Amino acid sequence: MRLRKVVNAEEILQENQDYVLLNPQKYKGKWRDYFNNDNPIHIEVGMGKGQFIHKMAQLHPEINFIGIEVVKSIMVRAVQKVKTKGYSNLILACIDASLLVDVFKENEVARIYLNFSDPWPKNRHEKRRLTYKSFLKIFKFILTKDGEIHFKTDNQRLFEYSIESMSQFGMSFSNISLDLHNSDFENNIMTEYEERFSKMGQKIFRLEGEFT
Repeated sequence: MRLRKVVNAEEILQENQDYVLLNPQKYKGKWRDYFNNDNPIHIEVGMGKGQFIHKMAQLHPEINFIGIEVVKSIMVRAVQKVKTKGYSNLILACIDASLLVDVFKENEVARIYLNFSDPWPKNRHEKRRLTYKSFLKIFKFILTKDGEIHFKTDNQRLFEYSIESMSQFGMSFSNISLDLHNSDFENNIMTEYEERFSKMGQKIFRLEGEFT
């Protein structure tokens, strides 16, 4: 189901800047100061309505989380969810993934979550996929030397494409699952989409990748 556009999304976000940063570029290299600690930083790129990131922040107070989303109507839904909790280790940022090098300095992020990214199935849209080489170049730059990408999708073609793209970029993999919900993987936190897809009986594909 397509999310209905929030007509006054810009105004809502402006009124909720305690929970969402509309100009996160000013914190590049200063995220430790922003969170006032030296805890590792994990980001979710394309967080949707925020269910995954806010549950992770709740479960892991020892980690600083930043939820990235460019669609303002979707960001409004995430803000509504997060503001009821007021986490000190979670902030949302409204920005396109292609601009992450303007938000994070080199080696500033310990982990990136890519959950149910748009598969962009047409060949002419390949460059828009978050596992395309131009995005992987960005991710490699902002990740720490031992940083990881955790990737989940219900789209088998995107999963296969991503493995090939990541492999060509020199990444290694661990914890690969071709049917996550029927595996022995523990402590999986589901997104809104994941809950919907799993109820429909669709397989969920997952991997953890690291640049070598």
